[in-house]
Amino acid sequence: MESKNNFGKYMVSTSMIEWKPLLEENVDTRGISYKVLLYDEDNQRPKSFILKFEEGASYPLHNHPGGEEAFILEGEVFFNGVKLIKGDYLYTPKNYKHSVKSEIGCQILFMVPEEVEIIKSE
Repeated sequence: MESKNNFGKYMVSTSMIEWKPLLEENVDTRGISYKVLLYDEDNQRPKSFILKFEEGASYPLHNHPGGEEAFILEGEVFFNGVKLIKGDYLYTPKNYKHSVKSEIGCQILFMVPEEVEIIKSE
């Protein structure tokens, strides 16, 4: 049985993490920053994270091979044109495709088990 004293290694104090700009090759991520909550060492990628969208920021059409969960912490956001507000939860099944845009800004908690695939417009 794990000691209560080890519990701290499983906890993340988000107020102690600095926002970092989201940088992805060949993707316009201006106005989007992140905080990693759970990092998958085996696959070298975050599995749980918070994204902050500044006013007008967007993320292009992409596919979720492993599905996704999103919980709106602040503000409002549009997933494929459907408005979600603070307190809303979204589950997308495997291979679901969508874009994300926030007109006024938002913060979203994401759980994404597999890397997304950007869908390039022709």
